[in-house]
Amino acid sequence: MKKVLVVLVLLMAVLVVNAQITTTPVAKEKPLRAVVLVADLQKPITDNIAKDYVGYTIKEVASVTANSVVTYEVIVVKGTTTETLVYDKEGTFVKKIPMTPKKK
Repeated sequence: MKKVLVVLVLLMAVLVVNAQITTTPVAKEKPLRAVVLVADLQKPITDNIAKDYVGYTIKEVASVTANSVVTYEVIVVKGTTTETLVYDKEGTFVKKIPMTPKKK
């Protein structure tokens, strides 16, 4: 009878210790945005915009760091058309982000 009681006490102790162990949630890193001057923009980026987006002017540039990856978001404008272009840290074109129309 004593052996059964000792086994039950040990089992309860293991359950109590196991219940106290918690996993800490991994927080996602928020993207860090920094404004970049157009004059400081890399030459491959300005060359690509001049070649592929003739007539567009650069309105705004931001450096975005997320998960230790640096990208550049360049907003270009031509008349009423606005495009957001994404480049990697070497100045290679990555993608174009579609603009969502503003709700009235």
